[in-house]
Amino acid sequence: MDYTVIVQAFWIIIPVYVANASAVIVGGGTPIDFGRTWKDGRRVLGDGKTWRGLLAGTFLGMTAGFGLSVAASYLQMSDYAYLRLTNFEGFPMMILLLFSLCFGALVGDLVESFFKRRIGIERGKDWIPFDQLDFLVGAIVSSFLMSELLYTLHLTCHDWFLHNITVWHLLLLLVVTPFIHVTANVLFRRGRSRRLAKQ
Repeated sequence: MDYTVIVQAFWIIIPVYVANASAVIVGGGTPIDFGRTWKDGRRVLGDGKTWRGLLAGTFLGMTAGFGLSVAASYLQMSDYAYLRLTNFEGFPMMILLLFSLCFGALVGDLVESFFKRRIGIERGKDWIPFDQLDFLVGAIVSSFLMSELLYTLHLTCHDWFLHNITVWHLLLLLVVTPFIHVTANVLFRRGRSRRLAKQ
């Protein structure tokens, strides 16, 4: 596998990682399920999935993506052009593509949370490997559908997803993402425990 594939894969997925992490860090407030329970008597999603986390996570992930888009436009005219880093189709299509990546990631997490509640796994407990891959799968599916739509409507000159994401990119992200996710969770929980201990 060429190292450029690694750089390209992480370039594309950074907004997704930011969205997923931000939803946890800045979340809180009104739950998406408004406290309702499903017919099995368990919460639909739980208190951990909030409107603030969904909206703020999407916004912050897209903001990171906008920065990457600008950077890519400059890099494409530099000595690093050989990396072929995407600018997410530039303005204004990058808004839709980045939205599909970031919002799709968080919707993927919500879907996983719904099924997690159905089988009785409590909030905060891991459901391996679904907890580690739900947001990635959501981002992939959502951005693929958005890319297909934009191309079908002739709003882009090529299918962004198929042009920038290969099987190698997907395999790399599916293998590496669980390790990154577990490491980030461990660090986050340790930091939270230390803060609580100081209070």
